[in-house]
Amino acid sequence: MKLTLIGAGPGDPDLLTIKGLKALQTADVVLHDALASTELLDYCKPDCVVVSVGKRFGQHSCNQDVINHLIVEYAQQYGHVVRLKGGDPFVFGRGYEELEYAQRFGIETQVIPGISSSYAVPALAGIPLTTRGLSESFWVITGTTKAHELSRDLALAAQTSATVVILMGMHKLPEIVEIYAQLGKFELPVAIIQNGTRPDEKIVTGKIGNILQLAQAEGIGSPAIIVLGEVAKLGEKIPTQWKDAIALAE
Repeated sequence: MKLTLIGAGPGDPDLLTIKGLKALQTADVVLHDALASTELLDYCKPDCVVVSVGKRFGQHSCNQDVINHLIVEYAQQYGHVVRLKGGDPFVFGRGYEELEYAQRFGIETQVIPGISSSYAVPALAGIPLTTRGLSESFWVITGTTKAHELSRDLALAAQTSATVVILMGMHKLPEIVEIYAQLGKFELPVAIIQNGTRPDEKIVTGKIGNILQLAQAEGIGSPAIIVLGEVAKLGEKIPTQWKDAIALAE
């Protein structure tokens, strides 16, 4: 019995690691998230059992207890279970919870990290999270805690000059803007990237003072990455052909 947690990357199937691909090809069962590209399932064995357990905000889905139970049940019945998770399984992916649960039942476990959307999506939009003279560090914060609230860490991060990246936070955008507005940071650049690295990617850039209106006008929704900080304006400076070159280099 074995469980392998694989990070599928930010969306583009070509961003799966080679090690992740090799493990996927050996899976007897694959439990995959909604954010993991379904194109990756083409690499599974013909007799592989494929189960969607995706979780999306505001939509019916498997809860974590059910997913944990399925991991154990399928491992005991079939052998090698792959848990294919969007981004990196240890970055807001509940990967450790699943690994720990499986180990209680004597199931061998392995983790194969994935490229996290927290830095890859901004990078492919031409936005570096750090660059000399603008940002010396960055925070990655969840927009939805276990209590379905905005992380309290954001109030601390907003007081710094660091780049702040918020995952799963679009439904909290008004609250996010309010935190920065209370600090008088109306001119702080903001970029929101929806469906990053995918063909239907949409990007809107603005400032704390107008990002709510811009996001609404562009119809931006989940899943999206929110980048706040001086670096957020840099994506506007890179011509489209440069962005294409960056993507090819990846």
